Amino acid sequence: MYKIFIVEDDKGISDGIVNCLGNWGMEGRAVSDFMKVIEEVNEYEPHLIIMDITLPYMGGYHWCQEIRKTNSVPIIFISSATDNMNIIMAINMGADDFIAKPFDQSVLIAKVTALLRRTYDFSQASATLEVAGAVLNTNNNTLTYNGTEIDLARNEYRILLTLVQNKNKVVSREKLMEALWETDCYVDENTLTVNVGRLRKTLEGIGLKDLIKTKFGVGYILED
Repeated sequence: MYKIFIVEDDKGISDGIVNCLGNWGMEGRAVSDFMKVIEEVNEYEPHLIIMDITLPYMGGYHWCQEIRKTNSVPIIFISSATDNMNIIMAINMGADDFIAKPFDQSVLIAKVTALLRRTYDFSQASATLEVAGAVLNTNNNTLTYNGTEIDLARNEYRILLTLVQNKNKVVSREKLMEALWETDCYVDENTLTVNVGRLRKTLEGIGLKDLIKTKFGVGYILED
């Protein structure tokens, strides 16, 4: 399991990153003492670091320079300061990538997995997602449960992927429709309802009954 160290002073953001990484089969840990970043990095030995620029006591640039004296671990900066100078500074200080706040979690995961892949010949950490004993393979759009593997239709896969990525959370109908829009097909309320219904029948066919629950007036939730 890949370990990701988060140096971010906004607890809401750091907790959100940790949860998001967990949904993708990675382990996240947030810094506990902003005066001992180096000590915690050395103790945890992460595969990648996500670091804010503006931090208590000493900024991300300082810690990046200190880490780079002895460690080549990949570093991604996250910051609301998105002018070109800050981006250039981040790269010059030894960062490998930069993400502007506010960011979508899917963008963060894409950046993290791409950097892990380049650094460690990463291939399997994000290939599968697990929920309720089922395994969703993001490489070939299949779902495996109790030894049975099925191919998911494009829209079924998009809906299930979005729900799994947000498991145990209510996903709005609007968010699911946005996920289907990415497939370049027109989606309205009725189309979404039909597609969710088809997905439910597909899941029931391999023994996953009532996996997707409706939250009336809001959306859907997939509980692990």
